Amino acid sequence: MSISARTVSWGVRDRLIVDGVDLDVRPGSTVGLLGPNGSGKSSLLRLLAGLRPASSGVVRLGEDDVTQLSRRQVARRLAVVDQDVTTDTQPTVRDVIGLGRLPHRSTWAPTSAADRAVVERAARTTRTAHVLDRAYSTLSGGERQRVQIARALAQEPTELLLDEPTNHLDVRHQLELLELIRAARTTTVMALHDLNLAATYCDTLVVLADGRVRVAGPPAEVLTAELVADVYDVQAVVTLVGEVPHVRFTGVTSA
Repeated sequence: MSISARTVSWGVRDRLIVDGVDLDVRPGSTVGLLGPNGSGKSSLLRLLAGLRPASSGVVRLGEDDVTQLSRRQVARRLAVVDQDVTTDTQPTVRDVIGLGRLPHRSTWAPTSAADRAVVERAARTTRTAHVLDRAYSTLSGGERQRVQIARALAQEPTELLLDEPTNHLDVRHQLELLELIRAARTTTVMALHDLNLAATYCDTLVVLADGRVRVAGPPAEVLTAELVADVYDVQAVVTLVGEVPHVRFTGVTSA
């Protein structure tokens, strides 16, 4: 497995946020984490990235316990894109994408020609090459998200973790971004709110509720009207378009 978790738990004081999660992510697959607000999606992503130590259980990158790897070792394999990235400085887009090269350089080493080539390639892949010399703060939300994906790709990761990558984006930019992520050919785990986007772009869905995995599997098996009502308290009609389920919401199940 590319990324795996075994009975992973994490909590604050006496409250478990992630509760005994098991997860297996196949190399090259795209996994969508679903669940209502507070279900543990973002916390699980941070545990998978080694950004937060689990209270119990183990997370592995391949055969390696993530807690036994240095931050540099993890960053050479795995890239993380958070929901919102802000900065008090005024970097250019080139500077932001260039941050992805830090794990591959020794401390204080200057940017090399190879680093610059990787940055340019990541910018072309994400269609941000035309804004490389603009200030990051001047970009729209969709442009910033593409730049963050470019920064992650500049790490040359084999695994990519994304927390609500389509947050605050309009429909067109949501679709463009998810097409871009699929085209990156990395092993990807991403938290999503939109069930239909998750069904379209993910190979496997993992539904969390109260920090636990409620169900996991292919979208057509996971997304049912019963599951939506149980986890989200929303009435829905689920139809298959080919092999892809489409969820149409019809009302709430409780006041």
